[in-house]
Amino acid sequence: MSGDFTQQSPAQSQSADDSGVDLGRRSVLKAAGGIVLASALPAPWVHAAANVIKIGYVSPQTGPLAVFGEPDPFTLAEMKKLLAAGIKVGGKQYSVEIVYKDSQSNPNRAAEVTSELILKDKVNLVMAGSTPATTNPVADQCELNGMPCVTNDTPWQPHFFGRGGDPKKGFEWTYHFFWGLEDIIGVFTGLWAKLPGAKTVGALWPNDSDGNAWGDPKIGFPPVLAQKGFKLVDKGRYQSPSDDFSAYIAEFKKQGADIVTGVMPPPDFANFWNQAGQQGLKPKIVTVGKATEFPAAIAAFGDRAEGLTVEVWWSPVHPFKSSLTGQSSADLASAYTKATSKPWSMPLAFKHSLFEVALDSLKRAADLKPESIRDAIRGTNLNTIVGPINFKTGPVPNISKTPLVGGQWKKKGKAMELVVVENGLATMVPIQDKLEAIK
Repeated sequence: MSGDFTQQSPAQSQSADDSGVDLGRRSVLKAAGGIVLASALPAPWVHAAANVIKIGYVSPQTGPLAVFGEPDPFTLAEMKKLLAAGIKVGGKQYSVEIVYKDSQSNPNRAAEVTSELILKDKVNLVMAGSTPATTNPVADQCELNGMPCVTNDTPWQPHFFGRGGDPKKGFEWTYHFFWGLEDIIGVFTGLWAKLPGAKTVGALWPNDSDGNAWGDPKIGFPPVLAQKGFKLVDKGRYQSPSDDFSAYIAEFKKQGADIVTGVMPPPDFANFWNQAGQQGLKPKIVTVGKATEFPAAIAAFGDRAEGLTVEVWWSPVHPFKSSLTGQSSADLASAYTKATSKPWSMPLAFKHSLFEVALDSLKRAADLKPESIRDAIRGTNLNTIVGPINFKTGPVPNISKTPLVGGQWKKKGKAMELVVVENGLATMVPIQDKLEAIK
């Protein structure tokens, strides 16, 4: 038996509605793209080939979120080799086919290709990652159609509450692992506390699922910043994409913001940071999620990337191993660089861990009935490359949290390297260097 891999290009399954990227808060269940069709057809329990397990995988190959999908080709190639002999489920041997589809960084498109995976490709299980613009519509489709689903790489609050989750009930078919807003707030304020006197925070939160959650007056940054004695300068949500941050920069200068934070797509942050330099904004620390997580984005800033800080979900020094290959975090990062000539990035391990959880669940399932696979996912208790995953631990149903630390980009030779400088919430991850103010 051998593993197989099918990639669906955008041209092969073009949407009737490609009106552009919308990363904002919207009700995906009201969107077009196959929802009505999906709910009107019988559940896709019958598979064409009785000896084949199909895993559907939705990821942004194109569009502004494509940087999150950069490790996909490497991960899929590794999984194809690993699954060459197939796997056993309920004592029976199956080959494994991975059906890979592009969300195009568009929530509507993510919903549509998930519908295709369920109804046309007749997969047994669906996986997805890379921000609420991907995980939320994918999970909603799976919940609607009774399809087992595993997702990560979205803070758990935008994923759970952004989909209307009820902490008393949870969801039936969809399971998610990642850190939460309480962790990012703890890491960011932990970083800022290392620079005495820096107390005024300028916020750059876009009008999308992440930005609205991070700036939420109840569950986001504002109440914690007030409690910890930080002054918040918040001009409100900006519309992404944006090429003009002059009004925000002027307000930050007026209010004496020595800290800048946010959660921004890389192109937006590039525009802000270039304009900040031109207009004389000189904060002591800049901690922006999403935009400064990736070596490719950082490289574009040249020397102006030095000193930028960001949350670190995973790194080569994280003390975890793969349940599939036995690789350490350092081993996985090294293998990626050797195969691609690219530096490691945080999504690499989370792509790998999706397969860890999915394959572990399939191997433990009694058979390939959706209910059996769902029950196996629900019972997951697995040590992975990103840490322990156990969906019974909460903080709400269907969620398992992963550790989070803080890092800073420092110049090492000719290249910028992300090193861990804050570990207050995850002391098992070693600190590599001291935090320094931006020069």
